[in-house]
Amino acid sequence: MVENIHVRSALESIPSYVPGKPAPANAYKVSSNESPFAPLAEIRVALERELAGLNRYPDMAAVRLRTLLAAEHGVEPAQIHVSTGASAVLGDLVRALADQGDEVIFPWRSFEAYPILVRSHGATAVPVPLTELHELDLEAIAEAVTERTRLIFLCSPNNPTGTVLSTPELVAFLERIPDTVTVALDEAYVEFADPGVCADSARAFENFENLVRVRTFSKVHGIAGLRLGYAIAHPRLAKALDKVAIPFGASSLAQTAACVALEEPARSELAERVEWIRRERSRVQHALEGLNLGCVLVPSHGNFVYLPLGERTGEFVQFALERGLVVRGYGSDGCRITIAEEAANSRLIAIAQAWDEQKS
Repeated sequence: MVENIHVRSALESIPSYVPGKPAPANAYKVSSNESPFAPLAEIRVALERELAGLNRYPDMAAVRLRTLLAAEHGVEPAQIHVSTGASAVLGDLVRALADQGDEVIFPWRSFEAYPILVRSHGATAVPVPLTELHELDLEAIAEAVTERTRLIFLCSPNNPTGTVLSTPELVAFLERIPDTVTVALDEAYVEFADPGVCADSARAFENFENLVRVRTFSKVHGIAGLRLGYAIAHPRLAKALDKVAIPFGASSLAQTAACVALEEPARSELAERVEWIRRERSRVQHALEGLNLGCVLVPSHGNFVYLPLGERTGEFVQFALERGLVVRGYGSDGCRITIAEEAANSRLIAIAQAWDEQKS
């Protein structure tokens, strides 16, 4: 059968998003930054109760969830926009702000979905390389702004490098950006950062009406399979985001799980899990820093570590796979490894040691 349907020509040059590879038998998957913990018992119980109502549409306004999130972030419920994961929220931002040919700036390398979301919606992607220290080059990003710029994505902690923006850096950057340009701060991993390291985005939000904060329930809250993310936006943008969102995008199960996660005792249990991830990250980073891996380890503030191995990235990915660890490679830039189960983290250390010995 020959298909003669018309498909947008722009799609031919847009790469498909590549998820982390599944793990073969006797291997650990540490390629997708998933939580190593099973969903909390309170969440599982609540979801079981919700199953009886799956013949009904979810609350499209997500009233209870938005009320809880508004209280969490000190804003009005109408300023909370929810959708099917942070990626969907980012896509809503592009649709709400960028017309055909308008520009969206983002650091690179950063979240792989940025160029896909921008170009698939007809906007022009403007990637700005990271600094030599694998940090966001705010100076270069600010200089890239033109009269066609509508949106800037900033990821902090940055995925995949794990570097963060400080409060002075963020504020100084926002002061340089025209208030007609929206700055989206992607904080998918912010809870994993050591306290006091990340920028005070809540304070910045109070002072800059062109700042929008994007969060997810896929990481800390451990419900990636339910797909739920949200934005904290100023009123005009929040209203625009709701207009372009997919109707009923936040499922009833996702809303139920998120509401449970935001209240006690789940909040305290999740906080303990975050502390465990930080300790394991510190253990892994300390072990890797003592090895000769052929690169300078990037201090990470996410639930992952990053090895900027350059041209040897693919070689290390295969080396790890042969030893039971599925890591995420990024072309000839480097590889990202999720902080996962303790045994998986220990296997990473052992693999890195074997890599060191092989190089020697």
